[in-house]
Amino acid sequence: MDQTHKFAMKLQVVMLPVTDVDKAINFYQNTVGFHIDHDVNNNGVRVVQLTPPESDCSIVIGKGMEALDQMEASSIRGLHLVVDDIDSIRDHLIKHKVEVSDIIDYGGGIRMAGFSDPDGNSWALQEIKRG
Repeated sequence: MDQTHKFAMKLQVVMLPVTDVDKAINFYQNTVGFHIDHDVNNNGVRVVQLTPPESDCSIVIGKGMEALDQMEASSIRGLHLVVDDIDSIRDHLIKHKVEVSDIIDYGGGIRMAGFSDPDGNSWALQEIKRG
């Protein structure tokens, strides 16, 4: 790409395949704490957008969207949720019966733990201490 041209680009939505939309909504909203931006069901197409607290990027789940329907549930790996307090969030998820890995300290202020949604899509909690 020509370095003299700069374009604004924002990653704002990641499509996430799930087998049961309502079960996924319950998990992401009530267990993990995402906000439902919209839940639209029209002519066999259901589109649900959920956003983590203070995030500019959302996930979209649903049925009847060709691109999403062609994806296999459990095929998404390693989405990162950057957090301020990994210990508190890990404890919260464990209290809600989510299996969360032990926290790994990578040094340099980086600590991580992982978990999966009910369909097996995997997430990483990443804490980065600044300074």
